[in-house]
Amino acid sequence: MANILVADSGSTKTEWSVLSNNKKVQSFITPGINPYFQDTESIVQILKSTTDSNAILQVDTLYFYGAGCANLQKNTIVSAALEQVFNTTNIRVGSDLLAAARASCQNNAGIACILGTGSNSCYYDGKEIISNVAPLGYILGDEGSGAELGKRLVGNILKNQLPNPVKQLFFDTYQLNAAEILDAVYRQPYPNRYLAQFTKFISQNIAIPEIEELVLLGFSEFISRNILQYKDVHISAIHFTGSIAVVFKPQLIMALNKFNLLAGQITKAPMEGLLTYHINTIN
Repeated sequence: MANILVADSGSTKTEWSVLSNNKKVQSFITPGINPYFQDTESIVQILKSTTDSNAILQVDTLYFYGAGCANLQKNTIVSAALEQVFNTTNIRVGSDLLAAARASCQNNAGIACILGTGSNSCYYDGKEIISNVAPLGYILGDEGSGAELGKRLVGNILKNQLPNPVKQLFFDTYQLNAAEILDAVYRQPYPNRYLAQFTKFISQNIAIPEIEELVLLGFSEFISRNILQYKDVHISAIHFTGSIAVVFKPQLIMALNKFNLLAGQITKAPMEGLLTYHINTIN
């Protein structure tokens, strides 16, 4: 059997696995790759500086799934870099959402979602994504994501919508003031990542009713504004991948129950499911 290299990439890190004879025989981690922030040359430099391509088994087919890989123009940036590093032209680039769908649904139709720093969702027909409600980012959308939950928390604290003991605990934990928060959100790069860091505070204090309600509201909006737009929503299990889905699994299931929806797989990362998909699928 030909050797297959599968990659699952976010903006922070990329996880790689080599399949040979239907088994994972190699795995390694490199920095994240995102064609919205990197061109072909910079991707090549990142991979060549962090990967010993000579130590990797000869790659016959490479499947790369990544954040930002949502159209042909961006995907071509990635595939051109991968071809230079791994010496193969049989490269297929897809989105991180397609990775989530294939990992969760395999060859079956279903609804797959990502709940991490950002959020996304789709209806998958067993091969490809056929319907996708635009996530719109943490300002206009990304309901239920780490960035959006962090935004809810900080906004509620600064607008005095949470009990004083909770506010004091927040400021004691992070040693921040309102001016520093506003500067980080409105003037510094990557405000979505900045806001998402506060989900640690949320998880540590989830027993506080007002904190749990904040999470439930975020998940309920994710469901009502995204999932309910897909067909077969009440007869399909709803699958999730991402750190937020795992950390707040009890609240996620509560929100799904509120809408009479069935929870499917809830996993932190799609790689194991992706490997199963590519082992079982003839391409």
